[in-house]
Amino acid sequence: MSRFGRLRSETHAATLAFLRRRTAVFFTFFFPVIIVVIFGVLVQTRPGGGGLFTEPPSYYVPGYLAVVVLFTPLSRVGSEVARHRDGNRFEKLATTPLTRTEWLLAQTAVNVVVIGLAGLLLLFLMVGVTGASIRPSPLLLPFVALGVALFCGVGALIGSLASSQDGVISASNGIALPLLFLSETFVPPTLLPGWLPTWLSPLTYFSRGVRAATTGTGDTLVPFAILAACAALAFVVAARLLPRTD
Repeated sequence: MSRFGRLRSETHAATLAFLRRRTAVFFTFFFPVIIVVIFGVLVQTRPGGGGLFTEPPSYYVPGYLAVVVLFTPLSRVGSEVARHRDGNRFEKLATTPLTRTEWLLAQTAVNVVVIGLAGLLLLFLMVGVTGASIRPSPLLLPFVALGVALFCGVGALIGSLASSQDGVISASNGIALPLLFLSETFVPPTLLPGWLPTWLSPLTYFSRGVRAATTGTGDTLVPFAILAACAALAFVVAARLLPRTD
């Protein structure tokens, strides 16, 4: 079987595995909708009013997208790696032509498609219920794809290093929650301490790039280059550290 054939088969299997887990489908598609309804409709933005949510609705587009781009890959891929390790599936994988790198690439491809669809749903919802003024750039989709690939790699690292599936969930939430609010997503940099190094968070460059790609203001090339480099590094390291039971 060719490499393309192996990737196609594994991608198909990963897609079916995702659809069979109703909890994963719920948190990917409906949990972000709940977040938009709570913050975008009930709390709402108050430009110039002081405190949080003082920016125009379009400012928070990266934050809402980050909910699925960050949380879903970390937990899903991390849990998948932990399940494969605990069930000795990587040992069985070693008896097939499919390499660990190809396995991780297939998992990433599924997440890119699924989360891309969830992100598209969020964009329509934000325009409809929050009145956000969005002028999407062609770079928006690559930003989302790179963000998903980056956190798929991080999720695979967590799954490889955590001792159990419960440990994966705990570590994923422990990493994702601080990043979500300290990476220029929901909280503007002016409200954060000046000493806080938000530039160390790769999610910051996702936020800056998506904001520029949806509002038409700001630089997209530098955040895109940094995010691409982080995604490539995370993928290479994660593929190398996947459990080896053979």
